[in-house]
Amino acid sequence: MAKRDTVDYVYNTSALEGNAMTYPEVQTLLEGITVGGHKLGDENMILNQNRSMKLLFELLDENRFDDSKRCICMLHKQVAKEEALTWGKFRVSNVRMGGTEFLPPPHDKLDDIWTKNTEVIRSIKHPIIGAFHNLLLNCRTQYFFDGNKRTARLMMNGKLLDSGYPMLNIKASDKLEFNRMMIDYYDSDDIEVATKWLLDYYKKHSLEYL
Repeated sequence: MAKRDTVDYVYNTSALEGNAMTYPEVQTLLEGITVGGHKLGDENMILNQNRSMKLLFELLDENRFDDSKRCICMLHKQVAKEEALTWGKFRVSNVRMGGTEFLPPPHDKLDDIWTKNTEVIRSIKHPIIGAFHNLLLNCRTQYFFDGNKRTARLMMNGKLLDSGYPMLNIKASDKLEFNRMMIDYYDSDDIEVATKWLLDYYKKHSLEYL
């Protein structure tokens, strides 16, 4: 089912990041037909997201997906290729985030934070809650210069799929609500409130599968 919904996932994930391409245009581009009237960056984002999805499915099919630094860097290498300052490795300088006073941790602390976050995620018994914590902690830490949310959603969905659950596909039409939730989470660091929002959204949009 996840593979069948690849186009829809690529469209929604890219739209959440401000990509202006419509669903039919995304579908056409992924069929190998050039679509005019858009920035090259928009097309590159779509193609990168599609490649990263294929890599995720490959890792799952071959039982090579896990919540390791190796895996998240492999996925980011596809997500942010020729888009971020670097791709496939943690950032080497500090960054800021728009819309919030929260400052992501310094770059020289990222490896230690990765170890601590991974311990937290692995300590959670239910895979759905663990997957949502994976998303939230990865986004708040900002391990990469760009493409953090897209990569974090792949890690989250890899965890869900690997545990036998459907993907969480946040719709473009819910962009405002999702962004508000994330900004509130960055500002407050209240992971329980953010997790409840994701759980309610997941149940609402995946009810026929759960």
